[in-house]
Amino acid sequence: MPSDNEAQVLSQWSQELARALHILDLEVDQELVLDLARKSADSVIHAAAPVTAFMVGYAAGLEAGKGSRGSDVLPAVATSKAADIAFRLCSDRAEGRGWEPTNQS
Repeated sequence: MPSDNEAQVLSQWSQELARALHILDLEVDQELVLDLARKSADSVIHAAAPVTAFMVGYAAGLEAGKGSRGSDVLPAVATSKAADIAFRLCSDRAEGRGWEPTNQS
């Protein structure tokens, strides 16, 4: 968990980045993202943190934006769903259960 000063800087940075990316209505669960990054770095390798965060965000964006008119899935729900999958994989890895081939492999 970041210190109060770090949390403030992170919040300011997130707002600045959201403005620059034209996603002003985006609400970011910073604690979730930080926890996900920490867990993936500890379970896999340090470089897994940003890659995992990106992939979870991408998957959540796809889920929330399905169809031409979008989806009724809220971004927070889509993010939670994608993050839960990543957390489960991290836990499996930490417990010695590794990757298993799927239809997408």
